[in-house]
Amino acid sequence: MMKSLLLTAALPALLLGACAAHTQGAAGLDGQPGISTSSNLPPHFPRDLSPAGVAAADDHLALEQVQGAEAMAFVAKSNEKALAALTTDPRYETFRQQAEVILTANDRIASPRFLGDQLANFWQDGTNPKGVWRRTSVESYATPNPQWETLLDLDALAKAEGRDWVFKGVSCLPPAENLCLISLSDGGKDAVVVREFDVATKSFVDGGFVIPEGKHRISWLHNNALLVATDFGESSLTESGYPFMVKVLNRGETLEKATEVYRGEQSDGGYGVSPMVMRKVDGSVEAVLFSRPLDTFRSQIWAYDESGKPWQLQLPERVSIQGMLDGNLIFSLDQDWTFDGHGYKGGDLLSVPLNLLNVQRPRIAYPKQAALVFSPNARQSLQDVSVMKDGIMAVIADNVVGKLTRFTLGTDGWEQNAIAVPENVAVNLGSASRSTGRVFVSTQGFLTPPTLSLANFNTGAVAPMKAAAAKFDASTHVVEQFEATSTDGTKIPYFIVRPREMKMDGKAPTIMFGYGGFQASFPPAYKPEMGKLWLENGGVFVQANIRGGGEFGPAWHQAALRENRQRAFDDFASVGRDLIARGITSSDHLGIYGRSNGGVLTSVSITQNPDLFNAAVIESPLIDMMRYQELPAGASWIGEYGDPRIPGDAAFISKYSAYQLLRPDVEYPRVYITTNTLDDRVHPGHARKFAARLGDQGHDHLYYEDTVGGHSNDADPVANARRWARHYVYLSQQLMDAK
Repeated sequence: MMKSLLLTAALPALLLGACAAHTQGAAGLDGQPGISTSSNLPPHFPRDLSPAGVAAADDHLALEQVQGAEAMAFVAKSNEKALAALTTDPRYETFRQQAEVILTANDRIASPRFLGDQLANFWQDGTNPKGVWRRTSVESYATPNPQWETLLDLDALAKAEGRDWVFKGVSCLPPAENLCLISLSDGGKDAVVVREFDVATKSFVDGGFVIPEGKHRISWLHNNALLVATDFGESSLTESGYPFMVKVLNRGETLEKATEVYRGEQSDGGYGVSPMVMRKVDGSVEAVLFSRPLDTFRSQIWAYDESGKPWQLQLPERVSIQGMLDGNLIFSLDQDWTFDGHGYKGGDLLSVPLNLLNVQRPRIAYPKQAALVFSPNARQSLQDVSVMKDGIMAVIADNVVGKLTRFTLGTDGWEQNAIAVPENVAVNLGSASRSTGRVFVSTQGFLTPPTLSLANFNTGAVAPMKAAAAKFDASTHVVEQFEATSTDGTKIPYFIVRPREMKMDGKAPTIMFGYGGFQASFPPAYKPEMGKLWLENGGVFVQANIRGGGEFGPAWHQAALRENRQRAFDDFASVGRDLIARGITSSDHLGIYGRSNGGVLTSVSITQNPDLFNAAVIESPLIDMMRYQELPAGASWIGEYGDPRIPGDAAFISKYSAYQLLRPDVEYPRVYITTNTLDDRVHPGHARKFAARLGDQGHDHLYYEDTVGGHSNDADPVANARRWARHYVYLSQQLMDAK
C-alpha cells in the first residue's frame, strides 16, 4: 500500500493533515474528526443518537446473538478466510512451534503462593495443558528441582466429568489453609462454579460448599460459613449482571436459606458488591467490610460487626482498600480527600484507625503524620502493596520503572526505607506470609527475563530464588525511553525496544502497544513470544504509556475519562508520529496492537488516523461504544466511558465510536480482528460487527473467532501458541513484507 513518498517529504504533510483533521472535527457541526457537515456523516452513522436510533441504524444486530445461526455462519466463513491467509504462510508453523515451546517450557518460573506453611502453584505444560494445582515445601521450592505433590489434576477432572474445565483461582481459609474454594470455568468464561476442596485429602469435600455458575464475590467467614454475593434469583443482579447483596451461607444450607447481611441497590454500577474479611496474623477476623460500587470507580465502604447492622465508613468514593494493620485500615486514594482537618492527595497511601472512620463519630484532629504513609510526586505512583505484620511493603513506580520500599511507623510518623532491586525494570509483589514477614518479589525488563526473589520485610534482605531462562536472543536489541508531545502539550512517555545496529531510515517494522484505560499500568515486561517471533526477526516493539493508564497515579487515569477520552487517542497517535520523526519507522511499517479496552484504542486509531498505520491487531475488543452498555458486561464500565443513553454522553461518545464512523470512501489498513465466542467479559458482538461493516464497505480485513476460551486466553497454552502465531504472521505480512 503506497501511503507516503519519501519520509522527509511525507512527515510535514502527515503532521499538517492530522492537525487539520483535529481542528476541523473540533469546530465542525458534528464534532467528529474530519466531519464538518451533517451531510458528510458516514452512511451508517445514526442520525438519532438515542438507544432506539442507534439500534435502528445498526444492520448487524444479529451478530450480537452469541450462538445465533447467522452469527455462527459469519464466524465460520470469516475463520475460513483468516486461516487461509495466516496458517498457510510459511512462517506460521515456525512461529507456532516456537511459541508452543515457550508457553509449555518446563524451565519457566513456577509462580508460588503461600499455602499454610507450604507453597502452591498452578502449572500448565504440553503434558497437562489444562494444568495441575500442586504444592511443595519452601525448602524444596528453593532447589533446582522441587518435589511437587499434585493436589488437583484439571486434565483428569475435565475428562472424568466431561467438562471443559479451566482453573480460575483458589481461596483458602487461614491460617492452616486446608479448606479451599476452587473456581472452575466451563470453557474459560469469567463465570465460574465454586467447589470446596480439602487439601489434606486432595479431594472435593463431600457435601461441601458448591456455588453454581456465576460471577460471584465470595470470602471465607469461618470454616462453616461463607460471605457470598451471587445470583440469588429474580431481581438479585444489577444491570451489569453482578450481585448487589451479600448473604451468609452456612455449611449445609442452600443459597435460598442464606441470611442477608448487606444490600446495595439494583441500580448500582461497577462489578458488584464485594465482601472483604480482614484477618489478624493468627487468622482470626479483625473486620468485615463490604465494598458497594456506585459505578466503575466510585464506591462506598461499609463495615459489619456483631450488632448485625452495617455502618458506613467515612471514606472518599474513589479509594482502594489494601488491608488492615493493628486495627488501622490501610488504603490508597484515587482522589483528593480531607479528613479531620487535613488534606490528602489522590495517589496517597494512608493508615487510619478503622473505628475513627465511622461516619457518625465526632471529628477529631487525627495527626497527619500518623495517617500519611506515602505521598508520590508528579512522576511517581503506587503500584503494589502488601500489608505485613509490622508494616507495609510497596512498589513505587518512578517514571514507569519500579522501586521496592518498606514502610514502618516510627515515633514521628511513617518511615520509608528502600530495598535494593535491579534498576530500570518492573517490580511486582507476589504472595506474602504475614506471620513470617516474607513476600515474593519479581523483577523483569523487556530484555531481562524474570527473576523471583524472597524478601524479608523485617531485615530488608532480598534472596533470589529463581531466574527464568532467556527465551530469545536479547543481545541484538536495546531499550530506550522517550517522550512524545501530545496534542495539548502533555509529555507522553514510551519505551522502544529496537535492534542495536538499526538504521534510522524509517523502514523498521514496528509494533506499538497501548491500552490507556482503567488506571492500568504497563511497565517494562519480558514478553518471550514477542522476543522470539518478532525481535529476533529484526522487529521493533514500542510500549506507549498514554493517559487513561495508572503510570502516574489516578490523575493520569482520570485525565482521559469520559468526555476526555480523545486525549488517550491523541497520545497514542503522538507516539506514532514521534517514532516517524525520529526515523525509526514510517507509516508503511508501523502497526498497532491492543486488546479489550485496547480494542477501543486501536479501532479508533485506524478510523481517526488511517494513514498513520499499516496494521492493527484488534483483539477481544470493545468497539461499538454507542451500544456497549447493552452487551454484557458493558454497563459496569459506564464510569470509564460514560452512558450512551444520556444525550450529553452520547454526543461525546459518538465522536469516536469506530463502528459508527467507518466510511466506504476511506482507505484503511488491512486489519486483523480476533476474539473468542465464550468471552463473557467483552462481548464478541463488538468484533463481529466491526468486521462485518468493514466487509460491507469493501475494506480488506481478517476476522478470526476462536470458538473456545474466554477473555483471558488462559485455557490452553497449546491453543495460545496458535493465537500468537496468527498475530505475528499477520504483523509480518503487513509490516515486514511492506516495501
